[in-house]
Amino acid sequence: MLLNTDMARLDVMETFHNISFPGHLHTQDSLNYAIHFPFQDTDTVIATYPKSGTTWMQEIVTFVKNGGDPHLSKTVPNWTRAPWLEQYYSPEVLGASQGHRVITTHLPYHLLANALQDSKAKVIYVTRNPKDVAVSYYYFHKMANFLPEPNSFDEFLDQFLEGKVNYGSWFDHVKGWTSQARVNFFYISYEEIWLDLQGCMERISSFLECPLVEKDLTRSVRHCSFSSMRDNTMVNYTLIPNEIMDHSKGHFMRKGKIGDWRNTFTEEQIGRFDNVYNSLMQNCPLTFLYECPPNS
Repeated sequence: MLLNTDMARLDVMETFHNISFPGHLHTQDSLNYAIHFPFQDTDTVIATYPKSGTTWMQEIVTFVKNGGDPHLSKTVPNWTRAPWLEQYYSPEVLGASQGHRVITTHLPYHLLANALQDSKAKVIYVTRNPKDVAVSYYYFHKMANFLPEPNSFDEFLDQFLEGKVNYGSWFDHVKGWTSQARVNFFYISYEEIWLDLQGCMERISSFLECPLVEKDLTRSVRHCSFSSMRDNTMVNYTLIPNEIMDHSKGHFMRKGKIGDWRNTFTEEQIGRFDNVYNSLMQNCPLTFLYECPPNS
C-alpha cells in the first residue's frame, strides 16, 4: 500500500491528542479509526515506540504464525503482513484480512486503552534502551523525508527528552504500556532478542500458542537474524521510493547493535539524558541494558 502513495503531505504534521504524527502516513480520520478500532480476540498486536525493534518483532511473529515458513516474509512487505493500525491505509488492508490478524501500532497505551479493554487480543510490547532509541530515531529522521530534518543530534536529543518528537514522549509511551499487568500482554526487550533470538522466539511462540518444532525454529531463527532481515527487500524498506525515504542518506536497518549510542553521545549529553531519565522514570521498575555484554 505504501508503494501506491504519491508524494503528498510529506511536509504535513498531524496533531492528535497533543501528539505529533507525520501527515504523510496519518490523517485525523485514520487516527480516530485506530482509537475506536474493534479488536478481535484472535488479533495479535505489536506495540512499540519507534526504533525499538518493531520490524524485528513483525518478522518474528510472521514466522511463528506461519510455522517457520519463509514464504510470506519473502513475498509480502511487512507493512501489509502487519499493518500499522493508525496509518491511512490500515482500513483497506485490515478490511481485506482473513483469519488471525497481526496489527502494529506506535500509539501510546492511553489512546488504545478503551479499544483494548474488553478484547482478548494478544499484545506484544517491545522496549529498547532509550539512548540507542534516540540515536536510531535521529538517523531515521535524516533519511525519512516525511519527518523533520534535524539540525544536529544535540538539538534532536533536547526534543526527544522533552517528548516533542513524532509519536510523543518515549518516557510516557514505555510507562503507559508496561504498567499494564494483563494476562494477554507480553513484554520483551530489543536487547533480549539480540542476545538470545532463539530463546525469545520460543517464548513468543508459547505466548501466541503457536509452538514451533525444532527444525522450524532453527529455520525461523536463521531468517530472523538481523543480517538476513537487512538483506530482505520485504523488510528493509528499500521498496519505498527515494522521494519518501532517501536511501542515499542511510539504511533503515542501520546497525542494530546494543550500545551504539556511545558513538554519538558526548559526556555532557549523557549527563543531561541521565538527569531527565532519573527524574521521569524514578517510580518505574524497568531496567535497561545499555552495553553489550562481553563475548556476546
